[in-house]
Parts: sequence; structure tokens; C-alpha cells
Amino acid sequence: MLRRTRIHIDGLLLHIVQRGHNRAACFCDDQDRRAYLGWLHEALALARERCRLHADVLTTNHVHLLLTPEEAGRVPQELNGFERVERIRCCGFGVGS
Repeated sequence: MLRRTRIHIDGLLLHIVQRGHNRAACFCDDQDRRAYLGWLHEALALARERCRLHADVLTTNHVHLLLTPEEAGRVPQELNGFERVERIRCCGFGVGS
């Protein structure tokens, strides 16, 4: 079944959920969570004027983000790039395993 087309509207609050692959754990420990938040805030600092983070919730197997993007259409590209970096770093995924 195809996923419905997402509607992105500039300046409108977005609720974004990032899940682990097959709902597997995203974070092994608190160090991973702190690292993720550091990388997230670095990525948002680069997009400081284009995207504001209002809230984040990290659970074992997924993350909730509340963002207001200046250009909503750019959010998927910016988060996809960030997710790739985070996946490689987290729990050694993709690094020789």
C-alpha cells in the first residue's frame, strides 16, 4: 500500500517521528541519547534561521520532534542527511558490523 502524500506548509508546526529499523532500538544507552541530541542541535544550528525545534522526546526505539520550518519542503532532505550520520554512529551500526 502506498503511503499518502505528505503536505508540507511553510511555517506550520510539524510532528516528526523517526523510528528504528524494524522498530529496533535506536539508542543503546544514555551516551547515545546525548550524542543524538548533540548532532540534532548541530544540524539545527546550521539551519537556525530555517527551522526551529520546539520539543523532542527520545524513547528506546523512536524519536518525536516538533519543528517549525521556514521552508517545509526542505525538512525531509535535512533530516534524511542527519539520520544517515546518526545511524552510522549509533550502536556501531554500519561500522564493520
